[in-house]
Amino acid sequence: MLPGNHMTVLQDRQRAGRGVRLLWTSITLALLVCSAGCGGGQAPSANKITLGFSAWPGWFPWQVAKEQGLFQKHGVEVELRYFENYTDSINALATGVIDANSQTLNDTLASSNGAAALSIVLVNDNSTGNDKIIARPGITSVADLAGKRVAVEQGTVDHYLLLLALDQAGLKQKDITLVSMPTDAAADAFAQGRVDAVGAFAPFTSVALKRRGSRAIATSAEFPGAIPDHLVVRTTLAQTRPADVQALVDTWFETVRWIRDHRDAAVGIMAKRAEVSVEEYRTYDAGTTIFTRRQNIDAFTPGTTPDHLNFQAGQIVDFMLTTGMVEERPSLDGLLDGRFVDAAPQL
Repeated sequence: MLPGNHMTVLQDRQRAGRGVRLLWTSITLALLVCSAGCGGGQAPSANKITLGFSAWPGWFPWQVAKEQGLFQKHGVEVELRYFENYTDSINALATGVIDANSQTLNDTLASSNGAAALSIVLVNDNSTGNDKIIARPGITSVADLAGKRVAVEQGTVDHYLLLLALDQAGLKQKDITLVSMPTDAAADAFAQGRVDAVGAFAPFTSVALKRRGSRAIATSAEFPGAIPDHLVVRTTLAQTRPADVQALVDTWFETVRWIRDHRDAAVGIMAKRAEVSVEEYRTYDAGTTIFTRRQNIDAFTPGTTPDHLNFQAGQIVDFMLTTGMVEERPSLDGLLDGRFVDAAPQL
C-alpha cells in the first residue's frame, strides 16, 4: 500500500480544494451558471480526455503521471486540468466541460441524481485521518459539543464528518450552534478563539491546531471508508471510449508504482503542485491512503461492510435521507463500474 501525503497550508489564493458536497440545493444553481468557461477552458476535444483534479493528496499523483509521460505511454491523450476550487471541477464535469474528474463518492451521488450520468471507475484513496473535528481545551469528546459553537463550511467533507460524529455521540446538528463559513475562515476563527470547535480538512487543520491546547476529538480514521475519493467519468465516455478509460485506469496504477519506486522525485513533483516545500510535504503521511489495484477490486465487489462501495454508497444515501439533506434517493444504477480495475494489469 502506498501511503498518501498530507498537504500543508497553501497560499491564501488557493481556497478550499476538495470536499464532500452534501447540501445540494446549491448544486442546481451551480450547474445553471457554470458554462464552458468553468475552470478556465473550452469544452473537451473529441480526440482527448480532459481530466480534472484539485487540492487533495490522493489526487496529486495525476501530476506525476503527466510529468513522467505515463498517459502517453498508455496511448491516451490527456489534458490535465487543475482546479483551484474543487466545486468548480464538480460543475465542470456535470456540465460536460471536462470528461473526467477526481471527486468524492458523495459528490458523485449528488451529481448523478441531477442532469449528469456519471460512473465511478477507480478508487484513488480513502481519507484516513486528514479530516478532523478540532476542539478547544476543556472539550474532550464529541458529546461535549452540545451547546457549543462549531465552525464548519456547510456541504463540505467536514460537515459530513461532523454529522457522523454527532450521530455516533447521540447528538444532532440542532444540539450545537453551527457557525457556517468557508473552511479557511473557519480554521482561522477557531485559531483566534472565536468558536469552540471546527471541522476542517488538510491543509486547514494545520491552521486550526495552532490554537494552544487544541486537539482533534474525531477524525475520518474513526469512520473507515466513509470518505472515498474517485476517478469519475461521464457515463457516455465509458460507453463510447472504453479503451481510453481503461488507459486512464492503467496509467493510475503505473503511477502508483512509479511513486513507490521513485519516492523522492515523486514527492518533489507533488510538493511543487501543492506549492509547499518538499520537507513540508513529507511531514504529512498517514491521513490519506492510496488504494492499490487489489483494494480497488475489493471495493467494487458487492458486499456488506464499509470496504465495499455499494455498501458505503447505501449508507451515505440513508444518512442523507434521515438528516434531510436530500429529499429522494439517488439511483445507484450504473454508478459503480468496476470492469476497468478488473482488467487493469497486475503491476
